[in-house]
Amino acid sequence: MSDLLKKGFHLGLGAALSGKEMFEKMVNEMVKRGEISPSQAKSMVNNWITKGETKDKEWNHQAKAKMQDQMKELGFVSKEDYEKLEARVQKLESLYERP
Repeated sequence: MSDLLKKGFHLGLGAALSGKEMFEKMVNEMVKRGEISPSQAKSMVNNWITKGETKDKEWNHQAKAKMQDQMKELGFVSKEDYEKLEARVQKLESLYERP
């Protein structure tokens, strides 16, 4: 299974790099033909990068939320919940300590 995941990751990475190269080539050709200016080309590339970064953040957020849901479903507590419970236990222990 690990090999299959690795191959899938490499396939996706290859596709992304290929798409990036094709996009850059297309933009450069448009500049050469005078259809857009170099500044417009730079703006297009920057816009494309910004969209990619935005989508990456969105996917990371979704993956994190899904992982948290799965952990909760399996009965794991969050670090925050654990720390709250630990503080309560310490408070109770201090109330019932015998001198």
